[in-house]
Amino acid sequence: MSAARVAWPGAARDQAAGAAPAGGGGRPAVLQLAAVTKTYPSSPPVTALRGVDLTVHEGEMVAVLGPSGSGKTTLLHLMGTLDRPSTGTVQVTGLDVARMTDRELAGLRASRIGFVFQQFFLAEHQTVLDNVADGLLYAGAALAERRERAREALALVGLAGRPGARPTQLSGGQRQRVAIARALAGEPAIVLADEPTGNLDSATGQALLALLAGLNARGVTIVVITHEQGIASRMPRQIQMLDGRIAGDTAPSLAASPAGDAASERPAALPRPAQGGTP
Repeated sequence: MSAARVAWPGAARDQAAGAAPAGGGGRPAVLQLAAVTKTYPSSPPVTALRGVDLTVHEGEMVAVLGPSGSGKTTLLHLMGTLDRPSTGTVQVTGLDVARMTDRELAGLRASRIGFVFQQFFLAEHQTVLDNVADGLLYAGAALAERRERAREALALVGLAGRPGARPTQLSGGQRQRVAIARALAGEPAIVLADEPTGNLDSATGQALLALLAGLNARGVTIVVITHEQGIASRMPRQIQMLDGRIAGDTAPSLAASPAGDAASERPAALPRPAQGGTP
């Protein structure tokens, strides 16, 4: 991925496909949720999300923070189009998820969303290069192109010298870097990282967060799901989830106050989780 190619998420492509209009300092919205709810059928029904409104703009780095049961994992599934909302709308680069077939959603995930999971999900019998290249299978790229883009993605995460290694030959931090490279190989509009440091020691986790910050500085839009305040505090924007709702968001208000004072541009404070809550 050359420096020129790292300037994704492919503004021309997304605008042609009907990307959301610019907001947030003139940057287009890559992810929009409006009045989103999610209720799981059971006896009684369980409501995991309650009227969530959220916009993530191109180039942002966002932490979604909350204790177990707060709704952050459900929110991740809806942002990543792994599930559909009960009510409300979810749009990725301006495309309404509700209007898409399952096949179209699979194509959307393959081309515009990168996933990084706590468990890595690497095939141990395959090389590092092929683990990354296989992330492009559903994008329809030929094998030579997949491997070339995989090499470029591995270079971005500092693993250019290990394409032939197997995951079992790598440390936990290196395996997570491979997972990040796989997420980046398709040059997605947004990368969703679910507890990416959860299986790493403290020092390795800090190095991984530094890597994500560096990628964000190069233009990658990143949302990190976490239950750790220390991780969230390293992100420029922090969203607090509690009881299925957004309880706090440090994004500056886009609407100026009537007097036009500076107070409207200050981030809102995040509420502290209640003492004794589930971590």
